[in-house]
Amino acid sequence: MITDVARILVLYYSIGGSVRRMAELIAEGAERAPGAQAVLRTVPRVSPSTEKAAPAVPESGAPYAELADLESCAALALGSPTRFGNMAAPLKHFLDGTGLLWQRGALAGKPACVFTSTASLHGGQETTLVSMMLPLLHHGMVVMGLPYTHAELNATRAGGTPYGPSHFAGVADDLPIDEHERALCIAQGRRLAELALKLAR
Repeated sequence: MITDVARILVLYYSIGGSVRRMAELIAEGAERAPGAQAVLRTVPRVSPSTEKAAPAVPESGAPYAELADLESCAALALGSPTRFGNMAAPLKHFLDGTGLLWQRGALAGKPACVFTSTASLHGGQETTLVSMMLPLLHHGMVVMGLPYTHAELNATRAGGTPYGPSHFAGVADDLPIDEHERALCIAQGRRLAELALKLAR
């Protein structure tokens, strides 16, 4: 029996705002599952100069993630814009620092999903999603995608993949999330939370 609220961690990196908006929609979907609470977290930029440091608290948006956020969550949704078909360096940098959690198996058995946004329609959405899955698999997480039972996967002419939600943002990152992309983000968040709740029983 579930006695506590299941914390669904939505961890993302966003520059133009598209991935952040996707994160908010996934969080909205997660909270549609009774007994789940979404927690939004981000990561700071990585500077090429070792003398620069990001402020301890971001100026706006979600707080920066800490390892404790990963350890205490019941499930994880991980999001990044694509960088040459891969996740962005700041998110990779954060994940590279989770070795202590890996050693303890702190994330093993927890469900996880991934999401992304790209400037071009064929800009590496699926490879970026897979790149984010790899460290999650090494942590022993249960990685889930989106089944084609969601009609939006067949109807979309922008983002949306069976590997996870995606968004076509345009070169200027000014295309809004369309109805199909939005529905898939919400559906993924709810599916993730529902799986976390089932595993907690």
